[in-house]
Amino acid sequence: MWWVLILLLSLASQAQSLEKLNMCMDAKHHKKEPGAEGQLYQQCAPWRDNACCTANTSAEAHDDNSYLYNFNWNHCGVMTPKCKKHFTQDTCFYECSPHLGPWIQQVDQSWRKERILYVPLCQEDCHSWWDDCKDDFTCKQDWHYGWDWTTGRNRCPAEASCRKWTDIFPTAQIMCEKIWSDSYSYTNLPKSSGRCMQLWFTGKNPNEKVAEYYLNHAPWQRAIPASLLLLATMSLSVVLL
Repeated sequence: MWWVLILLLSLASQAQSLEKLNMCMDAKHHKKEPGAEGQLYQQCAPWRDNACCTANTSAEAHDDNSYLYNFNWNHCGVMTPKCKKHFTQDTCFYECSPHLGPWIQQVDQSWRKERILYVPLCQEDCHSWWDDCKDDFTCKQDWHYGWDWTTGRNRCPAEASCRKWTDIFPTAQIMCEKIWSDSYSYTNLPKSSGRCMQLWFTGKNPNEKVAEYYLNHAPWQRAIPASLLLLATMSLSVVLL
């Protein structure tokens, strides 16, 4: 009867993988489940066939006065358009992507219960982002924490002065990994590798295959979760009785 145990474990593992392959984070503006959104705005449009964001969220992602997070991109002077487009793209990726399951982690924050951690970013995306922002200015390396929010929008804290981008982020790797507190992981992988996530794409979403690869190679896939083992053992006992 051990084949029953093996079958149960296999089915449970497959179900867990499928769920992580197409899911939305439990966060402030995400939908509960991904689905088609035919009217996604501009830079969020690539996700229109299957998205975790709504049309309203996609439009707000492009607005300097967005209600999404009240985040002020112009905290050290007006951000250049070529730099801003990458943050808009980053927002679309974060809000709309349905294939971030392998990197979703639980958190205890007032505005979300889940976040992404160590998403492997394609080298081209990281370097073009840093290169287009290198002449801009900022005052902080980690943009998730430590702002002055007394006005309702983020301002530089009193002890932080505005400096050139490359002083705060000397390399593309430091920027991509530190700006959102390790949400992204820098890689040397090109988009053609199929092993890194793309912030922008045309046509079919290539990130689904990337997520599938990491799900199949994740450590938890190679170990039997204790809860599944207990469930399978109990089911086997019932069969034997």
